[in-house]
Amino acid sequence: MLLVLVLWPIVCALLIAMAPARQARQIAFGGSLVVLALTVVAAFMFPWEDSAAYHALGVESVPFLPSLGVQMSFGVDAVAMWLIILTGFLAPLTIWGSFTAIQERERTYYAWLMALNAAMFGVFVARDIIFFYVAFEFTLVPLFILISLYGSANRKFAAIKFFLYTFLGSIIALAGLVYVAWKASAGIEGWTFQIDALQAAARMMSPREQALVMLALMAGFAVKVPLFPVHTWLPLAHTEAPTAGSVILAGVLLKLGTYAIFRFVLPFVPLAVNQHAGFIAVLSIVGIIYAGLICWVQTDVKKLVAYSSVSHLGFCVLGMFALNSVGAAGSVLYMINHGLSTGALFFCIGFMYERYHTRSMEEVGGLASRMPVWAFFMVFFTLASVGLPGLNGFVSEFMCLMGAFQSNAADLGAGGTGGPLGPWYAAIAGTGMVVAAMYLLIMVGKVVFGDLREPASHHDHHDESHLPADLSRREIGVLVPLALGCLVLGVYPRPILSTIEEPVARVMAQLQIDTPGETDLAADDVDGRAVEQLLVVQAGGVER
Repeated sequence: MLLVLVLWPIVCALLIAMAPARQARQIAFGGSLVVLALTVVAAFMFPWEDSAAYHALGVESVPFLPSLGVQMSFGVDAVAMWLIILTGFLAPLTIWGSFTAIQERERTYYAWLMALNAAMFGVFVARDIIFFYVAFEFTLVPLFILISLYGSANRKFAAIKFFLYTFLGSIIALAGLVYVAWKASAGIEGWTFQIDALQAAARMMSPREQALVMLALMAGFAVKVPLFPVHTWLPLAHTEAPTAGSVILAGVLLKLGTYAIFRFVLPFVPLAVNQHAGFIAVLSIVGIIYAGLICWVQTDVKKLVAYSSVSHLGFCVLGMFALNSVGAAGSVLYMINHGLSTGALFFCIGFMYERYHTRSMEEVGGLASRMPVWAFFMVFFTLASVGLPGLNGFVSEFMCLMGAFQSNAADLGAGGTGGPLGPWYAAIAGTGMVVAAMYLLIMVGKVVFGDLREPASHHDHHDESHLPADLSRREIGVLVPLALGCLVLGVYPRPILSTIEEPVARVMAQLQIDTPGETDLAADDVDGRAVEQLLVVQAGGVER
């Protein structure tokens, strides 16, 4: 099933490329619905009672270069499975939401959009570093094309900057992975690229080697998140990208970086992680506050939401490097919640742009009187992004902060190592929540409420677009599933938290190594007390 998830979007991309231009949209949407159906089937096939183990759900591996020991290996745990569900959920929405926005070169647009889905699935299902790295890098190509061909006025510069930043970082990460593969192959005939074998070899390395490998891996994965100070490509890429490109970028692509940190950095180099977690946490907190302050001076709504992603993903990384189960579980939940709420905000902004051809808060305002349905969704998703209790952003953000607060506690058991963070880290990062509430609510106050302001050329563009003044049924259909997701995960996040607790506890237990040479902890060796470290948030419905 995992192999089919990767191959089907590629087949769809080829069909779209060969089909008549007038049929590209229908083929893409139909293919994306099949992607969603395959995702649902995979979710039902996954044995959730054994969520910490990796399951191939069918074909385990496909030979690629047998002489070099290279094969495409498949396997997912609960963390990867939830990110696959997020990817499959967004696939038809991004295509459906593009029907009126894309009127030229539709075959190219939809074909590359489907190819991008295949690459993202590949990252989450890979169990060897060659397959992982090829899929990880290939995501650059479709998004580069989507930005450079379908973006706004400064699209070519944005596409080049995006490509260079992420590609150069990935090359450094590849060097770190190859070094680990070389160490793993010492004393055996040939090379091995299986993630389990590389993890065991990396944990045997000296503290200095682990530090260098961590530096290399973080250089590549932090750019993808992006983590301060290597974040400068993101606001420009978001601003210039077409709406669907921004939705996928915020919804899934940024999570490739946080997922890679969770999957490779934490379990591969525990000595280095324990030593340098405080430094990574400081970078995260600086990014949270710095990006929030930058948002205050933005007049472009899309750029403001783009900078807010830098701030939000700072919480995600902070929770991960709290080195306990509370923070790490909150981080994984944040990956999913951010994909829903911020992706939905980009949809709302895109629908506004199709009508007014501007995103400037100086040119539009008071749109609630003109577009009341749009205004409802805009306010709803803004509150979800702010972290209003009862909506999805609150639980994950609170857990990341609580993880940082409890980081240096002595009684975490197997749920963590007793990390270097503590109450001061959480308190300073918590100011980012206040800053976020201020700039997002100010944005809503200007754009949604107040006196109606419209560009002078609005009526001309409106006549050309043939769009209704308020949202169409198609646009409402795009936003309703996202709104339901934000509401359900805000009220009852337990289905996710209860299934990720075992894989999270396993990774946290793997950080409890004091000297190189100890063997990897098996899932069965994880102390049951780690499960108890998941935060009980009564208002958010989180419980063991």
